[in-house]
Amino acid sequence: MPWIYLCIAGLLEVGWAVGMKLSDGFKKPAIAAPTVVGMILSFYFLALALRTLPLGTAYATWTGIGALGTIVVGMIWFDEPFGWARVLFASMAIAGLAGLKATSGH
Repeated sequence: MPWIYLCIAGLLEVGWAVGMKLSDGFKKPAIAAPTVVGMILSFYFLALALRTLPLGTAYATWTGIGALGTIVVGMIWFDEPFGWARVLFASMAIAGLAGLKATSGH
């Protein structure tokens, strides 16, 4: 169950990162409010995962999901640059996260 909590926390991190961009520096309250709720929920689910998972593994996975998710969202929705080098390095990050999970003992 802690890995599920961690995945939820990571996906919420993607959501609040996108929300920060869309809220234009929290100038749009209709977007800023759910963004803050997403932040709180992301930290909550991270805290639940940290009850069981090692700190380094959980934190790296949480930030990795957030980073990779925002890269994908940025390329798809915000017309950020796509390149095979970016895909290669993102794939390396995914491999690193998989390795952390495989060696965490959980």
